[in-house]
Amino acid sequence: MMATMVCFISLDAIMKYSLEHYSLVQVTWARFFFASVFAALICGRRLPELARSSVPGVQLTRTVLLMATTGLFNAGVSKLPLATATTIMFLTPILVTMLSIAILGETVGIRRWIGIAVGFLGAVIVVQPWGSLEASFTAGILFLLAAAFTNASYQIATRQVRFDDPLTSLLFTAAGGALVTSILLPAHWQTPDLLGWCLMVGSGFAGALGHFFIIRAFRHAPASVVAPFSYTSLVWATLFGFLIWGQLPDMATWIGAGLIVCAGLYIFFRERQVRQRASADDMAD
Repeated sequence: MMATMVCFISLDAIMKYSLEHYSLVQVTWARFFFASVFAALICGRRLPELARSSVPGVQLTRTVLLMATTGLFNAGVSKLPLATATTIMFLTPILVTMLSIAILGETVGIRRWIGIAVGFLGAVIVVQPWGSLEASFTAGILFLLAAAFTNASYQIATRQVRFDDPLTSLLFTAAGGALVTSILLPAHWQTPDLLGWCLMVGSGFAGALGHFFIIRAFRHAPASVVAPFSYTSLVWATLFGFLIWGQLPDMATWIGAGLIVCAGLYIFFRERQVRQRASADDMAD
C-alpha cells in the first residue's frame, strides 16, 4: 500500500509538471493511454478473458467517473501546491461515507457523523474561505473539491463490481479513458520532446503500477490493515512539492490535514467495528 501511494503521488507530480508545458487533454490522454498499454502487458495471455465484465454498465460508469476525477484533479493541481491538492483529496473517504447513505442505503450513527463534521472542518481550514484568495487559487480549490466528489462516487461504483477480476476493472478504466481522450486529442496535440514523452509514458506506468500494487495489497491483507497507509501520500506529496517546486505546506494545511486524516481514520475504524458487530450478531442468530 505504501508503494501504491508512491506511485500515485509520482503520477500526480508528473501530471502537475507536464501541465506546465502541455494541455490538460493531452496530459490526461497520456495518463490513460499508456496505462492501457501497461495494463494489457500485466494481463498477458488472459487479456481476452479479462476484457469481459459481468456488469459492463457499472464498469462504464466507473470509467466516466475516473475520467472526470482525473481531469478535475489535473485542472486543480495545476493551480495549487501538490501537498494542498493531496490534502483536499483526503476528503474522498469521508464523502464515500456520506454517499453510502444516499446511494447504498447504509446507516451512519452519530459518532460517524461527528467524524464527517470534523473532516469538513479540516477542509475548511485548508481552503480558508475567509481569506482573500486569488482567483486561480479559488478555481483550483473548486476543481479539487469536485474531484474529491467524483472520486468518492467512483469508489462507490467500485463496490458494485466486486465480482469482476480487479484487472478487468483496471482495463475498463484505462482503455475507456484512453478512447474518450483520444477523440479530443487532435485539437489539443503538441508534439512532445524527449522529456515530454518520458513524462507521458511515466504517468501511464505510475498509474498502472499503482493500481497493480493496490490490487496486491488487498489480496495480501485485510482492508482494515492496509487502507490507513493511504495517508502516507501526504509525506510524498510534501517531499515532491519541495524538491520540484520548492513548495511547503503552510500551517493551515498541516492543521487541516491532521483533522481530515484523524476524521477519516476514525470513520474507517468505526465502520469496521460496526461490520464486525453485525457479523457477530449474524453468526449468533
